Amino acid sequence: MLKALYDQMMAKASHRHALWWLAAVSFIESSVFPIPPDIMLIPMVLAAPTQWWRIALVCTISSVLGGYLGYAIGYFAMDTIGAAILSAFHLSDKFHALKPIIDEWGVWFIIIKGMTPIPYKLVTITAGAFDFDLAHFTVASIIARGMRFFLVAALLWRFGAPIRDFVERRLTLVTTVFILLLIGGFFALKFL
Repeated sequence: MLKALYDQMMAKASHRHALWWLAAVSFIESSVFPIPPDIMLIPMVLAAPTQWWRIALVCTISSVLGGYLGYAIGYFAMDTIGAAILSAFHLSDKFHALKPIIDEWGVWFIIIKGMTPIPYKLVTITAGAFDFDLAHFTVASIIARGMRFFLVAALLWRFGAPIRDFVERRLTLVTTVFILLLIGGFFALKFL
């Protein structure tokens, strides 16, 4: 089933309405869809490298807007829809362990987890279920999703097809290095 879904998304990436398909996939991935938008983002940037910024922007905005749907599911329907989604992705156990982390680290948790390839729907639904401040959720989501999608698009624009394999195989490593650089920058600003 996932392979067929993946193949269908790859076909949409070369469609004349690919940007709209990317927006739709980015939106629903933030709350219910199992396949990340990278599967469309990557071939789209490779096909139109001069449009990398526009493609990453559409992906980011759509993902953040879709995050509101995930937040609403957690806030209004955690016991029904939210629980079913988390259960379908085998994330129920992780959900319950996140309450103290959200309470203590909130924005940082959303930024770091939103940049990684872990299912963003876990972050959005959890934030809503635990009544995390919506303004902070918005800012953290913009930062997290923007950094993730702009980083992938910029690397593809700059290095082309060879970077595709590297990013796909080592997305966690690339994201982790970027997070460490970001946190290091904040510490440097604070202490210098």
